[in-house]
Amino acid sequence: MDIDPTASIARFENVGLRYGLGPEVLQDVTFELMPGSYHFLVGPSGAGKSSLLKLMYLALRPSRGLVHLFGRDIATTARDDLPALRRAVGVVFQEYRLLEHLSTFDNVALPLRVAGLREADIKRHVEELLVWVGLQDHMNARPPTLSGGQKQRASIARAVIARPNLLLADEPTGNVDERMGYRLMHLFEELNKLGTTVVVATHNEAMVRELGHPVMRLDGGHMSVSHGTKYQTSNVQMGEF
Repeated sequence: MDIDPTASIARFENVGLRYGLGPEVLQDVTFELMPGSYHFLVGPSGAGKSSLLKLMYLALRPSRGLVHLFGRDIATTARDDLPALRRAVGVVFQEYRLLEHLSTFDNVALPLRVAGLREADIKRHVEELLVWVGLQDHMNARPPTLSGGQKQRASIARAVIARPNLLLADEPTGNVDERMGYRLMHLFEELNKLGTTVVVATHNEAMVRELGHPVMRLDGGHMSVSHGTKYQTSNVQMGEF
């Protein structure tokens, strides 16, 4: 299935999400991500940031409202087409989700192998990226032997290696030092310049202010959007940011 490069990357309309019979963790969330945009997603612990990201990479379905991904209404998209949509999304998970029986190299190479690239090209791309994230000396190591920060960097490398249409990162700098954190943010910005739409969920508001990208803020299940210092309510017009 081809991805329409002109369609909005993600569009939510009055989306609500609850787990079981509990209260809604997301309420009337409305926004649109345009191709090539870069947003931070912020808010206190428990505000629903991870839940929102799960909706965006199709790990969850909303309790109500409409979710469109790459111009397709998820509710009416054929089940057979969903894997292709998921492959267009790169995800950096808080819990890493590396395959423990594979080396660092093979974990990072996995998306390229699924896409059918030649092994010579895979070797070149993976080795270059592992140097960038400082794992050149751990290419053959398996996840159980890596530190938390090293696992995080391997997870990030795997998420960005195939230049996804949409990159979602859940606290990507939480287990690395400040210098590496900014280096990883620079990697995301370089990927963004190549056309990838980026959403980074983070508690590091100092970094958010310094890098200056638009901000989506969740608080109490509601979303507000900021282009600078003034926050707007979640009923912003489609395509406004």
